[in-house]
Amino acid sequence: MHILSVVGARPQFVKLAPVHRELSPYHQHQILHTGQHYDYEMSQAFFEDLGIPDPDVNLEIGSGLHGAMTGRMLTGIEERLMVDRPDMVLVYGDTNSTLAAALAAAKLHIPIAHVEAGLRSYNRNMPEEINRVLTDHVSDLLFCPSQHSSDILSGEGVREGVHVTGDVMVQALLELEPRLGKERLQRFDVSRGEYVLVTAHRQENVDDPIRLRGIVDALSSLDGTVVFPVHPRTRAMLERIGMLDRLEGRADVRLVKPLDFITFTALERYARVVLTDSGGVQKEAYTFQVPCVTMRNETEWTETVDEGWNVLVGTDTDAIVAAVSNASPGRTEARSYGGLDVTGIMRRIIESRLG
Repeated sequence: MHILSVVGARPQFVKLAPVHRELSPYHQHQILHTGQHYDYEMSQAFFEDLGIPDPDVNLEIGSGLHGAMTGRMLTGIEERLMVDRPDMVLVYGDTNSTLAAALAAAKLHIPIAHVEAGLRSYNRNMPEEINRVLTDHVSDLLFCPSQHSSDILSGEGVREGVHVTGDVMVQALLELEPRLGKERLQRFDVSRGEYVLVTAHRQENVDDPIRLRGIVDALSSLDGTVVFPVHPRTRAMLERIGMLDRLEGRADVRLVKPLDFITFTALERYARVVLTDSGGVQKEAYTFQVPCVTMRNETEWTETVDEGWNVLVGTDTDAIVAAVSNASPGRTEARSYGGLDVTGIMRRIIESRLG
């Protein structure tokens, strides 16, 4: 069978790695990269770290307004699908690349499998929420990371082709764990369990000066060492509102450039607490059983909260500081998102669907 995976952003590259390793011995598995994350650190370095072959196609779309970006992707993907006519298109997560590929395949009547289906934050102000809802409703196979995500789809009337497979990102992280030695912490002069790892990039937080100040005030008030890989957009906004110098002036706050995937994942693995506004980082911390504090008011990964590994605090300074200070492990038996055979389950379902 001819299966095409469409990816474009860092979390999708991670999910793609175990999928490619599973599918390629049995089927013709091609990779189309939209170029949504187009610079070396955000794209090619991930392919190299994760052992993914170079994409068969790179549309090199780059960044831009959501509508314009998605439109260019839709055109490029459609043209490729009309030439190659794969038996199935695999889409991952909730990016603009995900939605563009799903729409292009649906209009050409090519079956679609959505990896990471059924997630909902119920916040329609998030572009990702629109992408994931629309993608789910045009997909033929929906690979759900948990029973809860399957139940969400059932409640929306989506019941055909829905399968609880576990989460492919969890499989990728578990496969990667032997490469995450503590020696990777040496460059940051930190030790296991003694630092807070921070990420902040979500538009609703970074582009709002009030919310961003709340985060900075919290980081300035935390006890112990803070390691903060700063997204370029976040750094630009910190400079604009005059808060970058405040963080750079603190010896216990380590502002670093964006990191390669292996190094960042090692920092997650050994942190005392992870403080983030990312969706994926919440789940990664949960996988490594590291307490997480999420600077949002909702999450798609509700199991991380229900099982005690994650707390939602928004961007209120006092709430962030209190949650980080009081963070503690959740249920140690928690394993809601599957293990090492997620992609094997997916492959067998695809083969059954396509005959």
